Amino acid sequence: MRLGGGLLVALAAGAAGAGWWLLAGLVLAAIAAGVTARVPEPGDALVDRVVVAVTRLAEVTVYAIAFGAYVFPAHRELAAAAFAVVVTGAGFAGLKIPTIVVRIVGGLLLVAGLVLVAVCVAVPPVSTAGGGLRTPDFAGVLVAAVVTLPFLRPTGRESTGWRVLLLGAVAVLTAFAALYQLGAVRLGLSLTSVRDLLSAADADSLQSLLTVVAVVATVVPALAAGTEVRERAGLRGLAGIAAAAVAAYFLPVLPVLVVAGLVTVTELLLGVRARRYSGLRE
Repeated sequence: MRLGGGLLVALAAGAAGAGWWLLAGLVLAAIAAGVTARVPEPGDALVDRVVVAVTRLAEVTVYAIAFGAYVFPAHRELAAAAFAVVVTGAGFAGLKIPTIVVRIVGGLLLVAGLVLVAVCVAVPPVSTAGGGLRTPDFAGVLVAAVVTLPFLRPTGRESTGWRVLLLGAVAVLTAFAALYQLGAVRLGLSLTSVRDLLSAADADSLQSLLTVVAVVATVVPALAAGTEVRERAGLRGLAGIAAAAVAAYFLPVLPVLVVAGLVTVTELLLGVRARRYSGLRE
């Protein structure tokens, strides 16, 4: 579920630095997500709880920016800040969506992503200047991997292997379709790259559907993140939600994505430490 909301803005951010090598960054992120899929959650130490809360709040900020850009583009900053407060606050207050609904919605988002890929590949692209494959930029590939890793990690512990494989394949296919249709330069310049993608593929009739997808793909994971922030930070998490709203209003998406990726890596390292500590105790 997190993948849809993240890719709305992460593809453009990754393409801006890596170009067509964004695909390599996505593959690297998928491998990292697969290798670390069985890493347990961090423990209950203060640093563990703070890192997890910051990770979820960074993800919320990404969803808020995506929501504002796609749903209320004329008032993007204000909509993003309101999203962080209202939606994440609702999750913090205990509002939950039933698991069966989340799974159904996740399946529908997957279908929507595959339809987008099919539409974009079926329509010949307009030639774009400077969009070809260039010499590998390893720093750009690494940044692309870091900014997409938080959204490729599976949320559950069951059937983890095939989930990671599926999420990684969908991300790579979507990125390929976007690069094929828009070119790396145009993709990297647009915050709302998926809207541009539909326009380039002569599928403007699907723009309203994209708005609905953007709402669902951002609201559902933000609610879940709000719940986890409360569990990890308690009432102090309210200050974090306020900080996320401020960040969503003032910051561009790239630094927020980088922070989300770096704290995700830190969370994984804490999980590895927790597993080692548990093994020593046993």
